Amino acid sequence: MHPVRRQRLVLVVFVVLFSSAAIGLVLYALRGNINLFYPPSEVAAGLAPVGKPLRVGGMVEKGSIVRDDSSLRVSFRLTDYQSSVDVVYVGILPDLFDEDEGAVAAGKLNANGVLEATEVLAKHDENYMPPEVAEALKASGHDIKGKPI
Repeated sequence: MHPVRRQRLVLVVFVVLFSSAAIGLVLYALRGNINLFYPPSEVAAGLAPVGKPLRVGGMVEKGSIVRDDSSLRVSFRLTDYQSSVDVVYVGILPDLFDEDEGAVAAGKLNANGVLEATEVLAKHDENYMPPEVAEALKASGHDIKGKPI
């Protein structure tokens, strides 16, 4: 083989191996940071993974918000009007978080089916609904106000 061709071949093989290793490392690093969205009916059906990062979105059930007097612990239920998921969160909730409003909770599902949230997001105005929550409600046959379609 000609020395110039051999040098090019070595260069191409090196670039391919280095690129493959870099892509593999990036995908491995991102694997642990992926959290998928699940509507409450899928969580209740057991389709959500236990102990893995995930997001659950829906409407906050009326009368379900319970605040602990001695700490920042709050528990509430998210519903898509078919099923509900219990959520426990320790921290300060967003200002617009309220009953009968849309919310998305991110965290891990424990063995009892309770979402231990590390973050709670609420819609930022009265006309906005997170797209995942709107799709989950539409799939359950309800509009964003909870009325049957």
